[in-house]
Amino acid sequence: MKRMQRGMTMIGFLITLSVVILFVFCGMKVVPMYIEFYSVKKALASIANEQDTSGATKDKIRAMFARHLTIDYVKVIKPEMLQIQTTDDGYNMIVEYERREELIANLDVVAKFRAEQALVRGAAAQ
Repeated sequence: MKRMQRGMTMIGFLITLSVVILFVFCGMKVVPMYIEFYSVKKALASIANEQDTSGATKDKIRAMFARHLTIDYVKVIKPEMLQIQTTDDGYNMIVEYERREELIANLDVVAKFRAEQALVRGAAAQ
């Protein structure tokens, strides 16, 4: 009677474990960057949906953006990064930035983000 070996060897298990740990480690560096980006998008959408922004100045919009960032605990994005462009209907709010996180030794994870939201003023807002 021949016995068949079943299961993983110790070396196979260690290789599999190291690959899984590498992906988890990379996820721990990348996921917070995306959470931060979605907080920025949520802040822009919230500003566009607020009632008192229809006649707001650029400084007031920037202050509202800073308040939303503070509420969501976003520390890396500054209110000065908000670009407000004037359009025919109102404003176009753009936040464009690059994040760099150290991964391992001299390897970095670099991500570029761009969030854009239209802010309609006056009678067109209704």
